[in-house]
Amino acid sequence: MLSRLHRPLAALLPVLFLGLAACGSDDGVRPTDIEGPSGFDAVEISGEQGVVPEVTWKGQMEADKLEVETLVKGEGEPVAEGDSVSTNLWVGNGFSKAEVYTTYGDEGGGAQEITVAKDQVAPIFLKALEGQTKGSRVAVVGSAEKAFGPEGQVALGIGDGDTVLLIADLMPDPEPVKPKRVKQSELPSVVEKDGKVTRLRFGDLKKPAADGELLRAIVKQGDGAVVTEDMTVTANYLGQVYGAKKPFDESYSKEPVPFSLQQVVKGWTYGLSGLKVGTRVLLQIPPDLGYGAQEQENIPANSTLYFVVDIISAE
Repeated sequence: MLSRLHRPLAALLPVLFLGLAACGSDDGVRPTDIEGPSGFDAVEISGEQGVVPEVTWKGQMEADKLEVETLVKGEGEPVAEGDSVSTNLWVGNGFSKAEVYTTYGDEGGGAQEITVAKDQVAPIFLKALEGQTKGSRVAVVGSAEKAFGPEGQVALGIGDGDTVLLIADLMPDPEPVKPKRVKQSELPSVVEKDGKVTRLRFGDLKKPAADGELLRAIVKQGDGAVVTEDMTVTANYLGQVYGAKKPFDESYSKEPVPFSLQQVVKGWTYGLSGLKVGTRVLLQIPPDLGYGAQEQENIPANSTLYFVVDIISAE
C-alpha cells in the first residue's frame, strides 16, 4: 500500500489528531479554577532550533485563544496550505507543567512529515506551521479546547480544561542526494511468476552498511517524459529488506499506485527523479533516506530498503 511508502503521520502520532473523551480530576479541582501566569508569561523556552527545547515553567499557565510566537526565523521557503513539512514537535500540559509528547531523540522517532491541511491536523498545528518558513522554531499556547477541540486530548494527558504549549521546529529541506548508478548485478535480482514481480533474490550480495549510499540500477530504460521531484508518479513496485524471504509491500498483484514524490521516503524522491516514464529501476535506499530508526510494519528499525519500480506515468 502507498501509505507504507510515506512517513505516515497518522500511524506515528495518532493521539495528536483524535478527539477523545475528557476525564475529571480526582480532587475535583479543574485547571480553569487555578489562577496563574497568562500565555507565554508562564513559560521560558530556550535551546537551538532542531534540538530538544529547554522549557522552564514559571507557574500553571492560563490561556484561551491560540497565540503564536516565532522564536527562530528560518531562511527557507514559507509553508502554505497543502504543503508538507518535516517537523519536530514538543507538547506540554500548561496545568501540570509536564512534557506529554515529543518527537525529539531516539524514543521520539525524529522529525515527521506533516501536511498542512485543515482536515488532517488539529488547529494548534495549523497555527504553528502555516505561513512560517522552513528552519523556524515556533511556539503556540492556548486552551485545550482551542488547540484540539472541546474534548481536549486526554490520550496525551490533556483534559478539556487544560492549557497547551506546542513547540515546533520546521526543519530545512535537506540537500538533494544524487543516486549512484551501479550495475544490475550489484543489486538483488527480480523474481517473476506469470509475468508479475513476486520478490527480490539477494543471493550472494553482502549485507549493506547502515550508512550506505543510495544506489540505482536501470533494468529497462523507458522512453517517456522525464520524472522530476515535484511530479505525481503512477508505478508498480515491490519492496523488500535485506535477507527477507518475502516483500514487505508490493502492488504487482493489485493495481498501480499514484503517489507524489514529495510525500514518500526521500530515497524514492531522489531515486526516481531524472528517470523516464517506462523505466524499470532497482533501488537500494539507506536508512537515513528511508524510515531511519522508526520501525514500520514488517520493516525493522534502521533497515536498508530495496525496491523494484516500474514507472507507468508521471504528471
